[in-house]
Amino acid sequence: MTTQGNFPAGPPIVRNTMMQQYRFYKNFLEDPLGKVTEWFGEYGDVIHFNVGENGHQYYIANPEMVREILIKQSDTFIKGPDYSDEEHGLARFMGHGLITSNGDFWKRQRKLVAPAFHTQRISAYADTMVAYGQQTMDRWEDGQALDIDEEMMELTLMIVGRTLFDADASQTASSVKDAVAIIQKASNTATLLPSWVPTPLRIRSKQANKMLDKIIYEFIDERRASGEDQGDLLSMLLLSEDENGERMTNKQARDEAVTLFLAGHETTANTLNWTWWLLAQHPQVEAKLHHEIDTVLQGKTASLEDLRRLPYTDMVIKESMRLMPPAWSIGRVASQDTEVMGYSFPKGTGLSIVIYSLHRNPDVWDNPNDFIPERWTDEKTKDISKYAYIPFSTGPRICIGNSFATMEANLLLATIAQQYQFRLTPNANVVPQPFITIFPKYGLPMTAHKRQPQSTPQPEQALEMA
Repeated sequence: MTTQGNFPAGPPIVRNTMMQQYRFYKNFLEDPLGKVTEWFGEYGDVIHFNVGENGHQYYIANPEMVREILIKQSDTFIKGPDYSDEEHGLARFMGHGLITSNGDFWKRQRKLVAPAFHTQRISAYADTMVAYGQQTMDRWEDGQALDIDEEMMELTLMIVGRTLFDADASQTASSVKDAVAIIQKASNTATLLPSWVPTPLRIRSKQANKMLDKIIYEFIDERRASGEDQGDLLSMLLLSEDENGERMTNKQARDEAVTLFLAGHETTANTLNWTWWLLAQHPQVEAKLHHEIDTVLQGKTASLEDLRRLPYTDMVIKESMRLMPPAWSIGRVASQDTEVMGYSFPKGTGLSIVIYSLHRNPDVWDNPNDFIPERWTDEKTKDISKYAYIPFSTGPRICIGNSFATMEANLLLATIAQQYQFRLTPNANVVPQPFITIFPKYGLPMTAHKRQPQSTPQPEQALEMA
């Protein structure tokens, strides 16, 4: 028996047995970006395939479909088991935070978390971000070989430790990085074994989760005991009240803190990773970036007030996130039978909005695979659907930390690019690996080259310096 309805074309796949599903999933995970690029190229920007006897799955890279799902029918399309299931989904690590929860509980938590990301609150963190960027560079030397992935991960970890917990995360940096790597792998590893089977990866992931719990509950206990607002995000989480005057429990605060801790450092780190990678391959773009930074900053330290005078820096970050978005896809499940743009979505239908492919849709973007920051001028973007570019999602569930992340990425790019440029190590094997975020599978080996900021460079000179 098959469900009747109108479905778009897609790969001729029948997944009738668990082994078939496992093999398909395992094959897909070997090269997800290549596989979805192949499918969208062959079938268009809305793809359907059958899962099992009666199941359905969509892959979507269509702006209007994005608008329908994430805006118009946002209450119908909810976070599914991949997020909310406590045995198999992200909830087993993040608990029931903003990323993994649904319904009225999510709405309450969103309201409680929102004050932590008020503009004035996050603006106060700008100097912290720049200071940690400077501390990171103080360890580097001209000509030094670095794994930029490790450097950016540690840098953003230090920043989230200070801004979230008002704490120096240097003592726990190595442990947290290892824990995040294990959680990433555990979240994206296909297995036929029941959840209760203690595989080595599952054992390591539970240990990683316990380690994160220990760190974060200690911060919560300390803050509860003091009852003070120490100017960090955790203070706001613990002090925020709902309309009934109730505050978060320790467990709810833990879940939101873990969510912010994991999402708040890895997404920005990978945005910077891919920005350095792209700049190394496009010296003319890099030269324009250096020209702007040198002209505006005049050798001084970057500040929040400088960002409005660094439009090209922002364009570079936007274009980097277009080509290599922090989260490469968004998953949803239809909570009831519905239709979207004439296509059938029976209850239980799963879908992935593939942001990576949406951002490269040739019907929307000219030269979609090229790194062109200039495409982000107001004149060139006025006719582009805002649903064609969603690095932080969109609609009611848009990432609550998007302003924080954007400010951080821009400030760190300006701070570091003022003093250093990076070149890929010869024969470096840089492989984008999409798990929760897109990260360099084998690291990002680069050589750091010290540069001298020019006080009043001319554009022609800047191009020659590249």
